[in-house]
Amino acid sequence: MNLTRLESLIGEENINKIKKLNILIIGLGGVGGYAIESLIRCGVQNITLVDGDTIKPSNINRQIIATSKNNDKYKTREWKKRIKKINKNAVVNIINTYITDDNFELLFGEKYDYIIDACDTTKVKVRLVKECHDRGIKLVSSMGTANKMDATKLIITTLDKTETDPLAKKVRKELGTYKEYMKDVTVVTSTEKAINNTMLGSTAFVPGVAGLLITNYIIKDVTNI
Repeated sequence: MNLTRLESLIGEENINKIKKLNILIIGLGGVGGYAIESLIRCGVQNITLVDGDTIKPSNINRQIIATSKNNDKYKTREWKKRIKKINKNAVVNIINTYITDDNFELLFGEKYDYIIDACDTTKVKVRLVKECHDRGIKLVSSMGTANKMDATKLIITTLDKTETDPLAKKVRKELGTYKEYMKDVTVVTSTEKAINNTMLGSTAFVPGVAGLLITNYIIKDVTNI
């Protein structure tokens, strides 16, 4: 994979650091998909994809993997094919199931440098905060991007500093005695108030930018640039 344009910005040593990263992503929807795409195009070669969902027509407006030709196919498998087309040397592992308390240990079959939480399940988000803290793994968690229209209101911060995000508020509350860990959890969140709606509306650009911000954070964290 040709990374000369990126190497001109960050240097060969940092390119090699990125190639050695091992990253796990939970949730391959709008946020997770753009994070995958941009991480792979930055040179990440070791990635594990976790999701039990299949592609639906309603995904097409915001999920980069969804097309009119792959409806009902598993997101993990479609992503593996796409990644291999971008970088044939990438090592792509898939966990083709939804994560629950009963199978949570599936996430820790190997050692990861970063875990990206782009899932929708609050209970999983809360447990990830605890487990990543105990295991010394850097966690980047996506908060709510539904019912938002202003991608410029997205920020990277820590969980303890979130204010207007209802999902972040719920996660903070359910952490209970583990609330002291909040300052160590990096999150992408929006300062925009959610639009009142009868369903979870979404655009291509708000979750997309959230995913790109996650990649931006990880690459800057690795390279110190």
